[in-house]
Amino acid sequence: MDAISALLTRASAARLIEPAPSPKDLETIFASAARAPDHGRLRPTRLLTIEGTAREKLGRAMAERLIASNPQAGEAAIAREAKKPLRAPYLIAVISVVDTDHPKIPEIEQVLSTGAAAQNIMLAAHALGYGCLWKTGGICYDDGIKALLGIQSGDHIVGFMYLGTIDPEIQDIEFDRPDGNSLVSEWR
Repeated sequence: MDAISALLTRASAARLIEPAPSPKDLETIFASAARAPDHGRLRPTRLLTIEGTAREKLGRAMAERLIASNPQAGEAAIAREAKKPLRAPYLIAVISVVDTDHPKIPEIEQVLSTGAAAQNIMLAAHALGYGCLWKTGGICYDDGIKALLGIQSGDHIVGFMYLGTIDPEIQDIEFDRPDGNSLVSEWR
């Protein structure tokens, strides 16, 4: 798939199933992430893969963090939280390890570089025929989850990329996307 087709046809998958990307395809996906713009060549992006039973362990931790942050959470909400990492056979936590003391490159630029790496992951997965969901939420900002995953509290989880094969029985998540021109204004 050419780059423009990938950009214009990418959509978040409603449901992902096995198989996950092959090891060869994962190498391509990781290499694509490494090609993201990186002001100052600081290399802030780290990718943490989560698969197999590690997804269940993450789900239990997410449920525990929900209980800790919201003691009124009902059983259904707790069960839903525990199942989130099982939405796909393969997850990548996309992490920005920031140098907050850098004299030239502000933290926001380092985080944006990692965001671009996440987008490259989505586009590469799509171009290779896989589906991808980019999920964020409270889990990305939770110091307990960060500690469990070995991430420093000052670093950022830009998102969890859920990867797998698009379930052919489920439609992609689609919504009315704006025309590109509607995003544009002219400054004079």
